Amino acid sequence: MNIAQAFENRSLDEIRELLAGGSLTVYSVARPVTADSPVDRSTTLASFTFASPAFGETADDLEMPRFAANPVAASSVGTPGFARVRTAAGTVLGDFSAGPGDREIKFAEVSCSQGAPVRITEFRFKAEGSWPERPDYYETKPRSGFPLPARL
Repeated sequence: MNIAQAFENRSLDEIRELLAGGSLTVYSVARPVTADSPVDRSTTLASFTFASPAFGETADDLEMPRFAANPVAASSVGTPGFARVRTAAGTVLGDFSAGPGDREIKFAEVSCSQGAPVRITEFRFKAEGSWPERPDYYETKPRSGFPLPARL
């Protein structure tokens, strides 16, 4: 979990409460370095709306998020890379790793196809340092005119 600076001193319980009525937007790869940075290169793949309250009781180290709808229809084609959550007022609260593997948010699908259902199957909060991506991949622009990430 990569929390926006305005919320970094909040407890997990407070973060759960702030998400009531908020949104979770799933993006393709290339998350920003911080949740305070705009999303500039990733495509919106799907959007979920949290119910109120946003979470039920935790079970087996997994959160039990409550959404207005789960699954939702994908809005574009791509592979999930991260998800950004916002409060009901639209304020960015944070970013979560998303996709297959050791991620905070997992889906029934590996990739998204426009109009096809996208369903969240697992949700957990992890500390910022546990993101599986290499730091030199953040903010990279692997396309013509931009350098590729440096090897460690």
